Amino acid sequence: MNKKRVLWMAGFFVLLFVGFYFALGQIVPGFGKPVLPVLSYVPDFAFRNQEGKLITARDLAGKVYVAEYFFTTCKGICPKLNNNMKKLAADFAGEPGIRFCSYTVDPETDSVARMKWYADSLGADPNKWFFLTGSKDSLYHLARNGYLLDDPKNNAININEQFLHTQFLALVDKGGRVRKIYDGLKKDELDELEKDIATLLKEKAEVPRFANALFNNNPG
Repeated sequence: MNKKRVLWMAGFFVLLFVGFYFALGQIVPGFGKPVLPVLSYVPDFAFRNQEGKLITARDLAGKVYVAEYFFTTCKGICPKLNNNMKKLAADFAGEPGIRFCSYTVDPETDSVARMKWYADSLGADPNKWFFLTGSKDSLYHLARNGYLLDDPKNNAININEQFLHTQFLALVDKGGRVRKIYDGLKKDELDELEKDIATLLKEKAEVPRFANALFNNNPG
């Protein structure tokens, strides 16, 4: 077999492999693309939404959702953050598999009635965008040990002396697992978040883990 024929055959098989790989990428969702790692498991929780309905982690099972923390009297980053959440909600308005969770960091002020007023001011769909309030220690524990939106070391501080203020968003998959954290005020990260939501919506639903709910967030 001469050298020219060997080179031709080698080139043919390279092209065949590339074509096969490309075809798989078109047919199999996520093939050839980096998978978002699992950062933590969201423990079970129970908070009231703006309609007074009890919302738990089980109500979000099988849904992709974005979680944030804010407070209704905030004049700084919160209005900007929630306007960005509003855009996300609008962009996925026709998608039944997406939810949004906005937790208050100031439950003493942010009652169910107050959260309803705030949610209505944003035109939030109460069936898809939950504004959640409850006990401060439970809200903060979830932010740190579930969503990874604050340093868990702050749990050692007296709860009455704590005030959580963050612009970060957590993306949670259908199995209740945090897959990525984003800066909710940066356009490039919000654009990335939209793409990642679309990716997770195509993933097969996993069975959420709620055993030892308050303490087990280790993905390993």
